[in-house]
Amino acid sequence: MPGGSVWVLVLALALPSTGQQYLEEAKRIMNITPVIDGHNDLPWQLLRKFNNQLMLPAANLTVLNDTHTNIPKLRQGHVGAQGEHWGFWDSTRTDGDTGVGSGVGSREGSARAAVLTECPWQFWSVYVPCETQNKDAVRRTLEQMDVVQRMCDLYPETFMCVTNSQGVREAFQSGKVASLMGVEGGHSIDSSLGVLRSLYRLGARYMTLTHSCNTPWADNWLVDTNDEKPVHHGLSAFGKMVVEEMNRLGMIVDLAHVSVDTMKAVLNISKAPVIFSHSSAYGICPHRRNVPDDVLKLVASTESLVMVNFYNAYVTCSNKANLSDVADHLDYVKKVAGPRFVGFGGDYDGVTGLPTGLEDVSKYPALVAELLARNWTEEEVKGALAENLLRVFSKVEEVKESLQGTAPHETPIAFDELEGSCRTSYGYTTGAGTAQRPLAALALALVLALVLLLSELF
Repeated sequence: MPGGSVWVLVLALALPSTGQQYLEEAKRIMNITPVIDGHNDLPWQLLRKFNNQLMLPAANLTVLNDTHTNIPKLRQGHVGAQGEHWGFWDSTRTDGDTGVGSGVGSREGSARAAVLTECPWQFWSVYVPCETQNKDAVRRTLEQMDVVQRMCDLYPETFMCVTNSQGVREAFQSGKVASLMGVEGGHSIDSSLGVLRSLYRLGARYMTLTHSCNTPWADNWLVDTNDEKPVHHGLSAFGKMVVEEMNRLGMIVDLAHVSVDTMKAVLNISKAPVIFSHSSAYGICPHRRNVPDDVLKLVASTESLVMVNFYNAYVTCSNKANLSDVADHLDYVKKVAGPRFVGFGGDYDGVTGLPTGLEDVSKYPALVAELLARNWTEEEVKGALAENLLRVFSKVEEVKESLQGTAPHETPIAFDELEGSCRTSYGYTTGAGTAQRPLAALALALVLALVLLLSELF
């Protein structure tokens, strides 16, 4: 009867859609298990736009809008656990008790009034370009680490700088974004184990072995194209020492950006699981920045982790993609490697083209909803959100503990393996370690000796 049809229509309108149900379920899960994104380049944008001057009005992270990441977007990125886990701000409070002044130069306070804390966890990339190699890479890296620390100081109610898996959990319990640092590119250590150790002490907890350039000890992904030739066919002897020292320190090895030979070399020698902080599946998009199937199987056998990149070029091998395409990569890694070995590595603020539906960091719940629609279990979703990375992090820390009696590597890289004209050779000229005099210096010495010999003869 007509009246019955009307009631059916009313009931249908009153009930939530299937898509809305998945989204609500995604938010419920993310209340319990916030997302850890393996790679976010907001610090690079702060350098590029403001030269790291965080006190400039335009650099205020509560209002910054021309980036993929700001504080409101981070909060929208997932709904954090409520009640006893998360705090909220009473808009009737005065500056004295809203947090203004609770940290040195705090800028948050009333700007966060009456807002529930909804915070993912982030590995902030302390990236500096390849053009800094053999120049000012170390200085630039230190400055990017400093800007992350100052973010934590300036917004103490949003960000908590942490250095271990327990710190991540404590930040979650405090309702803050657990902020860790990843060094994106081995050129940042200038081929120095001492610099590597110093960056670790300053808070770096992973290092990508290369960016899109070779280091004197590791090959990057471009050698798998026609753009560059292999130099090391993976790792040099010094490169193997870098991996061993990272294992000893408790620093996660990141294989995003490296060549396939480098991937396999590291997966075969590392004592701890490794990550691909922002790489997708080569089996779907055959871009050389992505991870091929045979390496995905090594990832599974070593209990490592691939954190899927959202960049269009790595998702569809074109300049357009959508949220469903990213979910295809997550499905693929889950199928080939297993559900315990997949995560999120969005590359926000480090890329120019992002999929429709994943335009900024506020969109994580939509991706989780898509996975639920594809019959991912709650356990599998929680793994991809955070638990898989925490497993790797905890295992890296266990390996560190097991190696506490191991002395640090001290042998420097050979001087003639270094590049750049602005280097001194202190220590090398005495024959320390495996160092050799640069070839130019040896040639000059031979010429001088020949001149002296000829002068005596004639």
